[in-house]
Amino acid sequence: MDSPVTIVGAGLGGLTLARVLHLRGLPVTVYDADASAGARTQGGQLDLHEHNGQRALAMAGLTEQYRAIIHRGGGARRVLDPRGALLAEIPDDGSMARPEALRGDIRRILLDSLPAGTVQWGRKLVAATAVGGGRHELRFADGSVVGSDVLVGADGTWSRVRALLSDERPTYAGMSYIDTSLHDVEVRHGAAAKTVGAGAMYALTPGQGLLAHREAGDVIHTYAVFFRPLEWFAGIDFADAPAARRAVAAEFEGWAPELVSLIADGETGPVLRSIHRLPDRHRWERVPGVTLLGDAAHVTLPGGEGANTAMLDGAELGEALAAHPGDPEAAFAAYEEVMFRRSEAEAVAAHRTIDLVFGAGAPRGLIALLTGAADVGRSA
Repeated sequence: MDSPVTIVGAGLGGLTLARVLHLRGLPVTVYDADASAGARTQGGQLDLHEHNGQRALAMAGLTEQYRAIIHRGGGARRVLDPRGALLAEIPDDGSMARPEALRGDIRRILLDSLPAGTVQWGRKLVAATAVGGGRHELRFADGSVVGSDVLVGADGTWSRVRALLSDERPTYAGMSYIDTSLHDVEVRHGAAAKTVGAGAMYALTPGQGLLAHREAGDVIHTYAVFFRPLEWFAGIDFADAPAARRAVAAEFEGWAPELVSLIADGETGPVLRSIHRLPDRHRWERVPGVTLLGDAAHVTLPGGEGANTAMLDGAELGEALAAHPGDPEAAFAAYEEVMFRRSEAEAVAAHRTIDLVFGAGAPRGLIALLTGAADVGRSA
């Protein structure tokens, strides 16, 4: 393949694709809207699973680097009731089935594995246009324009590349996360540290809950989860961090003080993350010269597989392009056939997971899921 593969989006999926292409000797350029690799935080911890996320890193030749960034002990799970009573505890067994690592660290090892200049920062895509013959023109906010013979949209939920293939746009899924963090928790937030433990803590009632992760660097990252309409969140002024914390904490009135403190004492401004989704069976007819991966292709409910699936998408697409030198259409068709089946199965499983975790039986469904007593039918 003489012309470089053009990737829009330097998230985990796009970078995994870039790394596999680099390993196979195929030219690649990644364009990303961020001003630099460190322009914004990359979210909390991820548990990469053996059958997808870890498999993708193995295909990218980065297993050793990944093992070096794992948060040992971070796989422990605790389920509490709103009064703070322990309902279930699952220790970290030390296995490599789904170890925890910071998203930013995973992204860093991918970036470090690429030649300098592979990622072009500060290139926010504003329009992607077909110009005939399977070629596309990309126009960026800085006024620059580039052409592409082989284009991959890895640009997330609000992908601009998607419009070349599909008229679908994500719709609100009815749930939102509000996240904040505590720092130096052993010294400054002892009760919260004891409550959360070494890994993840869940305190749930139907349609609402607190999810907290103990992260490397003595940090607790907490997500308050609500099933509310978007209009409800519009009533919170997130630009006023103290007022926003009070408003969110008030929704947990009567809960144990050590649980409420995860929000009320937050040291980072609460951030609203509204969940949007594409249809479970989002597919498109083959369009020459372009395809999608990750959330750009199949964003769905947060069932624990989003980043894992995006990385496997990237790795498998890279292998397909390497297996069909000079014939990206054959590569895209082979990749999409597998990706479509997998993404549909994962979307259906995500619905089942969310129903178990936040449904009328909460938190019993979560306990069943964590202990292996529930099967959501996720693809292998």
